[in-house]
Amino acid sequence: MSVARKLGILVFCGVPVIVGGGIVYAIFHDLTPVFIYEALLLIVAGGFFAK
Repeated sequence: MSVARKLGILVFCGVPVIVGGGIVYAIFHDLTPVFIYEALLLIVAGGFFAK
C-alpha cells in the first residue's frame, strides 16, 4: 500500500473522529462515550492498515 493511500485513509477516518466525537459528546454530555467511539474508529482504521 502506498504512502498516499495510507494518508488518504487517515483523512477519511479523521473526519468521522472530529464530527462524530462532537455528536457523541452532544448526546451523552460525557467524555467516556467519546473515548469509546474513538477507540472503535481506531480499531477500524487499524484494520485498513493491516490489509
